[in-house]
Formats: sequence, C-alpha cells, structure tokens
Amino acid sequence: MDRVTHESADDTEAVEGVHLGQLAAGEEMSVQHFYIEPGATVPKHDHPHEQAGYVTAGTLTFVLEDGEEVVCGPGDSYVLAGDEVHGAENRGDVPVEGVDVFSPPRTDPDWQE
Repeated sequence: MDRVTHESADDTEAVEGVHLGQLAAGEEMSVQHFYIEPGATVPKHDHPHEQAGYVTAGTLTFVLEDGEEVVCGPGDSYVLAGDEVHGAENRGDVPVEGVDVFSPPRTDPDWQE
C-alpha cells in the first residue's frame, strides 16, 4: 500500500493561479488535489482519461466545447468522459479546492505551461 499525504504531494502551478498536487497513483487511476485562485482559468482541453471530481470549497464553472456552462460548488461531484473538451474558471472571490480522480492515471496535464 502506498500512502501520500497532502503535505508531501508534489504541487505545481500548471498555469497562472491553477495549482495541482499529485496524490496517490496506481495502475488504473490517479488522485490529484486542485487549488484554483480567484480569477484563474484552466484552458479548454481534452484528454483520454475519464475524470471524476469533488469540490470541497469555492465555486468552479466548467465551460464545455459547445459553450455550455456547468457550475459546481462545495459538496458537488462531477464526471467528464474521456476526450470531452472542457475548461474551468474560478469566477468567485475565494479559492476553489477539490480532488480529481483520473482513469487511466494522469500525472501531467497536457495543457500545463
């Protein structure tokens, strides 16, 4: 068994104001913590990984390929199919925090600067 604490996670600022922390990763999935500062944007992208997530603080607005917007707040979970185009924005005044699970595992986002 592998144990990864939040404090020992390898945090990186993927794009300005978007911080990702790689947590546990196995053969079939990986877990990542995210912290998105007010006003920060995750650019639209896609990836082959199925992505399920849970927002613990703040409000995150997902922007889908067709322009549809889906708002997720504390206690909300979501799932994105593999290859589904999406971006995300923190339009609020407080940071957004949460956890994503990727299958198959993803350790480096392709949109990272």
